[in-house]
Amino acid sequence: MIGILIISHDKLGESFTHCATHIMGEEPQKLIYQAISIQDEPDEVVTQAKELIKELDQGDGVLVMTDIYGATPCNIASRLIQSGKVECLTGMNLPMLVRALNYRHESLSVVVEKALAGGKEGVMHIFRGC
Repeated sequence: MIGILIISHDKLGESFTHCATHIMGEEPQKLIYQAISIQDEPDEVVTQAKELIKELDQGDGVLVMTDIYGATPCNIASRLIQSGKVECLTGMNLPMLVRALNYRHESLSVVVEKALAGGKEGVMHIFRGC
């Protein structure tokens, strides 16, 4: 099973985790969030994140998801990437997370592909009467 680590601003990761639990009907295993505040020292957060990755990785890899490209959570996540073992996606949304959770018994590369597709397909312009 692919572990999932959400690194995000403040309580956003907590909210995503709660929403995913609601949608999935149970608390997803091997899903952890790490909240980043303005007071956090990035080097210390990287060290903590590496420990969380060890906890999450059952041998199949870990997907790290962040909120905004170029922001501190993304910059921290980029320091965790180990090609084929720890991959990172940014610009996360709830459809992306749910898709990752639904495919996490596949390979890490498949989970990355499915999560990206879910994120992109989950953004659309709706019209009245849909």
